[in-house]
Amino acid sequence: MLVTLSSLSLPIVSGFTMVAITQSIAAAAGALFAPAISAITLGLVGPKMFAKRVGRNEAFNHAGNAVSAGLAGVLAWKFGPVVVFWLMAGLTVASIFVSLQIDNSAIDNAVARGLDCEPEEGCEEPSGWKTLLGNRTLMIFALTTFTFHLSNAAMLTSVSQLLGRTVGKDQATLLTAACIVAAQLVMVPVAIVVGRNAARWGTKPIFLVAFAFLAARGMLYTFSNDPWWLVGVQALDGIGAGIIGALFPVIVADLTQGSGRFNVSQGVFSSVFGLGAALSATLAGAIIVWAGHTASFLTLAGIAAAGFILYLIAMPETHK
Repeated sequence: MLVTLSSLSLPIVSGFTMVAITQSIAAAAGALFAPAISAITLGLVGPKMFAKRVGRNEAFNHAGNAVSAGLAGVLAWKFGPVVVFWLMAGLTVASIFVSLQIDNSAIDNAVARGLDCEPEEGCEEPSGWKTLLGNRTLMIFALTTFTFHLSNAAMLTSVSQLLGRTVGKDQATLLTAACIVAAQLVMVPVAIVVGRNAARWGTKPIFLVAFAFLAARGMLYTFSNDPWWLVGVQALDGIGAGIIGALFPVIVADLTQGSGRFNVSQGVFSSVFGLGAALSATLAGAIIVWAGHTASFLTLAGIAAAGFILYLIAMPETHK
């Protein structure tokens, strides 16, 4: 509801301060979606089917993103940009309606927290904060995911800037939209494949593939400034981000199973993601100003390579 109201208020409010306030509220509310969906999913299907169900969830998520982006582009072109805010509000209302169709009694709240049983069944109390902070594997995973977002977040914005310089502002906007839609469409089959095969292949090799594609993407950007080359390379984001989206909640569930701290850990990791993304934009922007886009892309690729090595050496297999 907060996201809906924030979207509807944008055509009405004016000035940087009010826009910043409404969007901050929307961002804060939106940050709850992914952890909440993961918790509900875990409570509905349990740990054994969690990976497969998360993969399907992510596939529908990315398909929805692609469709909404396409609708927004078409409607904005036909009716003007204001209609996009109404579209987002309408989709949010539809999401609320669909969410209300979930039977609350079908959700095992203890399992959704990461407990193995109900408290009245004699299982242990949820672990304390010190237990989580003392979980070395959990801390390593936090560091590697921070590294992934530090490398990944600024790539799209950097490509968008490069397109603007190469083909002009108007065409760059269309090509940036094409980048987003292409990546989202690639994420759909990737999420399904990862969800179905995480138990058989293991999470570690799949996660390493995500880092490898991220590093390769950063290097491939430097080969050519051709607009369609850049769009094609950006589509590879669908592999890396598709894997991360499908595996992240699965690995967190594996590492926190029985602790009762699955949801808290998701919240902490989301903060780590945000920090990595924020620093990524700052780092890439500074390097672009100082040394150009090529140096920026190579730096981001180097960070991804460092994350690959760290995950390879320090992170054990979690999905056993």
